[in-house]
Amino acid sequence: MDRLAAVSLLEELGSHDREDLAKRCSWRTFRKNQLVVESQSDDRDVYFLVKGSVRIVNYSLSGRPVAYATAEAGAYFGELAAIDGRPRSASVVANEDSQLAALAPEAFVGLMRSHPNIALAVMRRLAGIVRSCDERIMDLSTLGAMQRVIMELCRLAKPDPITAGSWIIYPCPAQREIAARASTTRETVARVFTQLQESQQIRRKGRSLYLSDKAALEALALRLAPGGGN
Repeated sequence: MDRLAAVSLLEELGSHDREDLAKRCSWRTFRKNQLVVESQSDDRDVYFLVKGSVRIVNYSLSGRPVAYATAEAGAYFGELAAIDGRPRSASVVANEDSQLAALAPEAFVGLMRSHPNIALAVMRRLAGIVRSCDERIMDLSTLGAMQRVIMELCRLAKPDPITAGSWIIYPCPAQREIAARASTTRETVARVFTQLQESQQIRRKGRSLYLSDKAALEALALRLAPGGGN
């Protein structure tokens, strides 16, 4: 049984090598909203997400959650602490019942040393994190809350595989999660959703959110005056 077959980072390994790696992992299950990793903890393991999904989050001094990302089955996280040996930079919470395989930091570093393509994939992911942080810092420095919500929707949107030229967010995160991503309040997100729905720029259907014109939304965010939300 190839238990790590869905983990994209490990695609270049053969099924036998992946199963050998699986045997070196500690396998853990977490319930919805259960803490997986705590910020500033000394845990250094790298986690392969085999089933379910998790959210990576931190908290401001006032206790407001600041969401960094959501990871789905097939993803991995925790490589920063495994590489630099420092405490965790964020917390990880299960979005739903999830199964994870935890690999010791020494084993993860050894995996990168013996497989250069895996090491390169990790470096590319870290480069993406740096770029994303740069974008978020710029947003916080130059955009108002309403603008940040709109830009977050544009980041989350993917091309609709059914309707050409349309964009979709599926599954659409809860408003409180979007608020955490945009560093604002749920009330502001609700207000933005209402305005965009009334102007027919977004449409919700079940767990999907459709953007009628992503480029127009991005242009709208840039036209809005900074400080327009709270």
